[in-house]
Amino acid sequence: MKALFILTILSVGLAAQLEPVRVRKPDATVDLATAEGCAAVLATWRTASASIITVDHRAPGADKKPSGAPVKTNALVPEAHTVEFDDHAWETISPESLTARRGHGKLSFQWYRLHLELPEKLGDLATSGTTIALEIVVDDLAEICFNGGRAPVQGELGGTAAAGWNAPQRIVLTRDAKPGMKWTIAVLGANGPLSHAPDNFIWIRSAGLDVYRAERAPAPEPVSLQITRLRPELDRTVGAAPRAVRLCTGFEFTEGPVIRSDGSLLFSEPNHNTLYRWSPELGLSIYLPKSGYAGIDIGRYRQPGSNGLAYDSEGRLIVCEHGRRRVVRYERNGDITVLADRFEGKRLNSPNDVLVHADGSVWFTDPNFGLPGFEAAPEKELPFCGIYRWKDGQLACVAKDLRGPNGIALSPDRRHLYVANWDEAKKVVHRYPIQADQTLGSPEVIFDAADIRGEEALDGIDAFPKGDLIVSGPGGAWILSPSGERLGRLELPELAANFAISQDGSTLFATAHTSVYKIDLRPSPPQR
Repeated sequence: MKALFILTILSVGLAAQLEPVRVRKPDATVDLATAEGCAAVLATWRTASASIITVDHRAPGADKKPSGAPVKTNALVPEAHTVEFDDHAWETISPESLTARRGHGKLSFQWYRLHLELPEKLGDLATSGTTIALEIVVDDLAEICFNGGRAPVQGELGGTAAAGWNAPQRIVLTRDAKPGMKWTIAVLGANGPLSHAPDNFIWIRSAGLDVYRAERAPAPEPVSLQITRLRPELDRTVGAAPRAVRLCTGFEFTEGPVIRSDGSLLFSEPNHNTLYRWSPELGLSIYLPKSGYAGIDIGRYRQPGSNGLAYDSEGRLIVCEHGRRRVVRYERNGDITVLADRFEGKRLNSPNDVLVHADGSVWFTDPNFGLPGFEAAPEKELPFCGIYRWKDGQLACVAKDLRGPNGIALSPDRRHLYVANWDEAKKVVHRYPIQADQTLGSPEVIFDAADIRGEEALDGIDAFPKGDLIVSGPGGAWILSPSGERLGRLELPELAANFAISQDGSTLFATAHTSVYKIDLRPSPPQR
């Protein structure tokens, strides 16, 4: 059976932001940027340059169609978007070379054509009856036509026009797959912005198929915020009358919030393998698909995606990838640098939360939560769950005394490291003194939630600019003094998992299970 489709993508960009909806975790994925993935679907990539030429045309006539006087205009050749186009003379390229820079810089164009065929099975998943979606990110800008008309783009914004720089483009190839189905996909890459062509070149950032056994986020709304005041010092951090709103919802579990320099928020949905961006202007959009894993066995993982996020002093994003079991850094040019994936030759468990010290070092926790089967996972190689420090290519395990090291935070004076332990039998926050050589001294338990009712252990933790702490634990978000004294508790409509605090301490973002919240901590104006 042959189902031949054409996808034309005109691409020109920077940070991906397209879909305002959540993309469900697929039951299998095929990474079309690898030889293994291409072999699974008999995929081949071909490429050729495209050029602008001058052609005869007509000006608009009275009927507003090209029926007027003869004119000269421009056209792009070859026109490789059609089903009938023969690309056999084009250069066949390896999938690993999709990131190679092509085109000639400035105002240039490059065609890519992808041919693939659906097998009977992908891993253990039979493909019959499944939904197959293509997802591709081209540097720079994207316009999509599908089968000669509008593309059925998931979460489409602006019709076939680009929704943002380097946006992840998704189309559903079929909702009732049958083995033997074939597709031909044509991608046209272009430098941009077209009005001021840059010196960079054209390349494909990622390409893959999502396979689903079955097909499967609104204006901020005020929500209740319950405050338990245990000590008057709470007001120095929380203010007299904080207000909370729900920014977006419809998730299964959100984590790892970090505030960008432009005021927007990045956060992870590890269960669904997606990194999102929320901004006041654009609302919710996908920032990074396949944020933690792209293996064909993704269905085994409860949390394959990214978790903890941080920015370094150069504005580079640091990501904890659960499924890939590593900590990576996204460089300014789009390349990925792996900071840590092994300790003493053994693979890490699943890096969870991360921070960047002023000296450039990267500190992170490494529990089992991202492994399929957790502690009992056969993939587990390290006999402990550690706390690590990476600096200048060197990885050191600075502590291994907690069973579930989770949230991590640094005191404003950088003299102490705080780590929250996710362990139902030991719900504690450890405070470690940071020594002159950047090793950790003996920990002190500054918060023990054993006496607090509730099954939850301790999750995320963050430090306010003046030193107070916020930690997710039984009953809500606990506000602690730097020494662990309980100042009070905040309760949102659901338990918060992790936090991000603005530099001036006036705004608190909280990621929870179904939603992301923003809390305005500015004290109310004085009463007259």
